[in-house]
Amino acid sequence: MPENTYLPPAAADLEFDRGVPTVRAEDVHVRYRVHEDTTKSLRAMLATFGRGRRPRHVHALKGVSFTAYAGEAIGVIGSNGSGKSTLMRAIAGLLPISEGVVSARSTPMLLGVGAVLNRGLSGRRNIMLGGLALGLTRDGVLAREKEIIEFAGIKDAIDRPMATYSSGMKARLQFAISAAVQPEILIIDEALSVGDKSFRKKSEQRVRQLREAAGTVFIVSHGMKSIRNTCTRVLWIEDGVLMADGDPDDVIARYNGHDPAERRSRRRAARRRRRRKARRRARQERESAPSG
Repeated sequence: MPENTYLPPAAADLEFDRGVPTVRAEDVHVRYRVHEDTTKSLRAMLATFGRGRRPRHVHALKGVSFTAYAGEAIGVIGSNGSGKSTLMRAIAGLLPISEGVVSARSTPMLLGVGAVLNRGLSGRRNIMLGGLALGLTRDGVLAREKEIIEFAGIKDAIDRPMATYSSGMKARLQFAISAAVQPEILIIDEALSVGDKSFRKKSEQRVRQLREAAGTVFIVSHGMKSIRNTCTRVLWIEDGVLMADGDPDDVIARYNGHDPAERRSRRRAARRRRRRKARRRARQERESAPSG
């Protein structure tokens, strides 16, 4: 029987025992069915009206197994559609698994708390709503409110409805709310890629603080620099399969060697370097050639 098992959420400001297993995935499979619309034209759409769409079975995760420990920051990398977010949602208990077991020492916190934030309310009201959803008391939220606003960098907009926020402002506020507590297990899905360089630096510093307090942090990102700066370990997921699990530099090197887009990018960079070198050589030859 597939199973997602969690203990009650950890208190907001506890220190956790480093090296203790916090998340265990054992032979996890996720399958679901989607319906595809394969019609190519309006005529074909009218001809097949009422017949329904063709179902397709998707095997999103295929026997993924690993154990995460307190004090680790784990990067999760892979191509678009490889199963990274599916794995994180399964760990958080938001997606039922088809086979295997997922167990955790406490309920993982998936960033963001966007599921409970209300677009019609102001940023300030959403801080209270998100903080309460994360297990803080009203007084605890109020004590952290100023810190959250400053961290998110939206002081001038905090009393405006969230519906008026840009996607980056929303993501920064969600991260700031989640980072205001001390979760035992925090899952960050692409949040470190939002905002300017200053915000990314603050976010990476906060992740390191969580890791040093012996929490477990999962970071899903296409930003390899952020992964290298913050993570102690990397999982590479490709087509639902755990391809590698280990040292960030080693796993990222294997991933870069596999990813066609990354290979094309490296080839373009190499061509640019060769062209620059050729131009420098030609310029030096012109300068060194004897005049008329």
